[in-house]
Amino acid sequence: MLTPGALNDLTILELGHSVAAPYAGLILAELGARVIKVENPATGDYARGWGPPFLDDDATAFHALNRGKESVTLDFSDPAQRDVLKTMIMASDAVIQNLRPGLLLKFGIAPEDILREKPDLIWCDIGAFGKAGPLARKPGYDPLAQASTGIMSVTGEENRPPVRVGVSLVDMGSGMWTVIGLLSALVERQRSGKGAHISTSLFETGLAWMTIPLAAYAVSGEVRKPYGSGLSEIVPYQAFEARDGWIMVAAGNDKLFSKLCEAIPALREVGRDPRFARNRDRVELRQELVPAIERAFKSLSVAEAGAALDAAQVPNCPLLQVDQVWSHPQTKAVEILTEANGHQWVGLPFSINNRRPTSGHAAPKLGEHNANFRKEQQ
Repeated sequence: MLTPGALNDLTILELGHSVAAPYAGLILAELGARVIKVENPATGDYARGWGPPFLDDDATAFHALNRGKESVTLDFSDPAQRDVLKTMIMASDAVIQNLRPGLLLKFGIAPEDILREKPDLIWCDIGAFGKAGPLARKPGYDPLAQASTGIMSVTGEENRPPVRVGVSLVDMGSGMWTVIGLLSALVERQRSGKGAHISTSLFETGLAWMTIPLAAYAVSGEVRKPYGSGLSEIVPYQAFEARDGWIMVAAGNDKLFSKLCEAIPALREVGRDPRFARNRDRVELRQELVPAIERAFKSLSVAEAGAALDAAQVPNCPLLQVDQVWSHPQTKAVEILTEANGHQWVGLPFSINNRRPTSGHAAPKLGEHNANFRKEQQ
């Protein structure tokens, strides 16, 4: 039977920094794997300095992404320490790396050579723009991927300055794809005994998140525009301002639109207009329909609008700030907040047999496990 610590026989070497590789390592550590994070002895993971706020001298961003890992520091420019790194690689089940393009090759570490020497190893590369092409050698971060894959072009409002999605969804998505590839390779390794070379990139992840807008362009030549909280394909499917705040409404089909209009008295005539009966027509008539809905919601409080829509079974919710999300009874009910080192953190968004996987351990201090690692090498 699968348990939350199902990967506790695996050793993962994380040659990573910032978000993408560390998030992949976090997922694996929460699932029970031993994750050894190799860091530069002078600087450590860049995310250690991404604050304030800080906890025990390291940014909370670092703590959030690196719980349950061990930290070992190595200077790759030192030949003796490079030999230690190669020994660590040979003792691992998998390697995850998102170092800048060409850095490992500079120090004589090539995945092709490693895999010939250790054919059961699973080597995972997380790049910026992919292995080939004119941007392959270009360094990258999440906002560059959001900009170059079109995500920012469909985010925000039309005729306004560009807006990035406010979380690192491309970085974290790349880490997630890496884990999916790694777990797939583990299944294959059980059958064949052979490892694999897994690769993804921020650019490829961004393109994956753009699946629907890119498909629309391929079929129709239409370049999708940003609609703020709304969506190109569905109307109404956006946030509306109420008297005392904002409420998100997702009338995702014709029946729900009809229910929405019946639930809000000021919209009943709108709901009876045959021009708005089908979503494809509502999308075409967005500029006429949306202002009518906006006027109707401005006369209601968020609570009043939410109660009316709930009674009609129309999907809706208020827009919450970070502090409201943290203390919301639903956040507590799903028990996603895990505890480590006396603090709570957001855990993995799934459970296994009604248990949420977690290592229960805090993020490591820089080089915290150097002494233990040296003892293991003796």
